[in-house]
Formats: sequence, C-alpha cells, structure tokens
Amino acid sequence: MPDTIHPRPLRDWLVLAAFILASFAAAAIGSLTGTGTTDWYRTIAKPDWNPPGWLFGPVWTVLYITIGVSGWLVWRKAGFRHARLAMLLFAVQLVLNAAWTPVFFGLQRPDIAFGIIVALWFSILALMVVFRRHDRRASWLLLPYLLWVSFATALNFAIMRLNP
Repeated sequence: MPDTIHPRPLRDWLVLAAFILASFAAAAIGSLTGTGTTDWYRTIAKPDWNPPGWLFGPVWTVLYITIGVSGWLVWRKAGFRHARLAMLLFAVQLVLNAAWTPVFFGLQRPDIAFGIIVALWFSILALMVVFRRHDRRASWLLLPYLLWVSFATALNFAIMRLNP
C-alpha cells in the first residue's frame, strides 16, 4: 500500500504527538508506581554488568520516541482501519511495558516481572513482524527497543537469581 497523502499536515503532527504521548504514558504509569531509586532496589544484589542508574532515563527517552514514531509510520501508511492487528499489538506492548515497573519495583517481584518482560519481548518481536507488512522503517525503528528489552530481560533474570 503506498504512502497515504493527507491534505491536513496538522493532523499528521497531532497523530504523531499522540503516538509519542501514548508511548511515554507507559513510562508515566511505571514512574507513578515504582522506580529504580527505591531503597529495595539499592540494597538487592545485582550483577557486575548492571548499568548505572543514570543510563536508563536517556535510553528509555529515545526508545519511547522511536516506539511512537514507528506506530505513526504504520498509521500514515495504513490508517487505524487497515492496520488493526498492528495497532492492537502496539497497545499490547505498551501495556506490558507499563506493567513491568510496578511489578518489579512496586511489588518487588523480579520473578513475576520476568514473566512480564518475556511476554513484552515476544510482543515487540510480533509487532516488528506485523509492522514490516506496512512499513519497513517502522519495523527497523523497533530494533533498538527489542535489543534493550533483551538486555533488560537478562538483567531481570540475573537479579531474580541473585535474590531468591
């Protein structure tokens, strides 16, 4: 399907902003329910390769922007009506993304959080496959997200093992 040409560029910008805001909403939910600065997190055992805390904010900022842009690219090509599965998977990965933080930090349950992050990883992979049908750039924009969540999955697993 060729690029959809919208006679209203303002609409494009508003929808782009909505996709990016939806991505950051996942972060906001997590930050309201638990963060990495909790006393619990500072005191648990972590692997030597645990990154410094300051790194997470900049990485996630870039990732949430690229997640939003990827969704917007698919919307521009196919619209909500012709990309229903893609938009559903987009929402699913955001819900899983938002669910991980309160479970890991708020409930202090790396074991349950591990199940959520594995589901998140698979939802991102599925999203990349489905997005590729509509816009290859959208799929490629999700690759850093998949790689970071792969790292976060390994980190979650290590923390779970170090803190039985």
